[in-house]
Amino acid sequence: MEISNLITHIEALIFASEKPLTSLEIVELINNAFGFLDDKVVIDQVEASIDGIKEKYNEEFYPFELRQSGGGWQFLTKKEFHQTIAQLNGDKFLKRLSNAAMESLAIIAYKQPITKSEIEAIRGVNSDYSIQKLLEKELVVIIGRNENQVGKPLLYSTSRNFMDYFGINSAEELPKISEVLAETMISPTLVNADHFEMDGNAVEVESDQAADDSSTETAHDENA
Repeated sequence: MEISNLITHIEALIFASEKPLTSLEIVELINNAFGFLDDKVVIDQVEASIDGIKEKYNEEFYPFELRQSGGGWQFLTKKEFHQTIAQLNGDKFLKRLSNAAMESLAIIAYKQPITKSEIEAIRGVNSDYSIQKLLEKELVVIIGRNENQVGKPLLYSTSRNFMDYFGINSAEELPKISEVLAETMISPTLVNADHFEMDGNAVEVESDQAADDSSTETAHDENA
């Protein structure tokens, strides 16, 4: 297939896809669509076509561009149009993760695969609520169990949606702060308790959900 014809089919695939498409996925989809057996489209042709598409939509009069994000190729609006597009979905579009969820997500991203107890050891609070929220948003996934720990606890890792959400293609593109997080590892301290005694005084322990609710209220006040 001529590159000029291939470009339009690749544009159609990326435009219609609900998820980012890798170059290999595009090769397979094109060959399946046309039933190519002897004269198959190869990855070099697809990548050359993608370069052409990127150059085409980099022109100023296009409000969107072709970018590699979330592990594959997708059309994304250019950042100068983000505020305009936000009007379509209002608060839902602008909604941010709570501080509690962001803390848990950062720990999972840098320490994955990781168990809930290990997350709580770093945060110092029960993390059931924030982890559940991250699972609901499909930013993290359960990838199995730690067979070497008592009770074989679940292991959490970031998802493909996580990469898409933050506009990266792999964990290697995260800022290099894993060494900093490694130094913060501490032993769990009564993560399920409502309070504990310190120097004879009762000290309140903020729950994960309380921290999440507090963050939400703060965000609401800032938007009011």
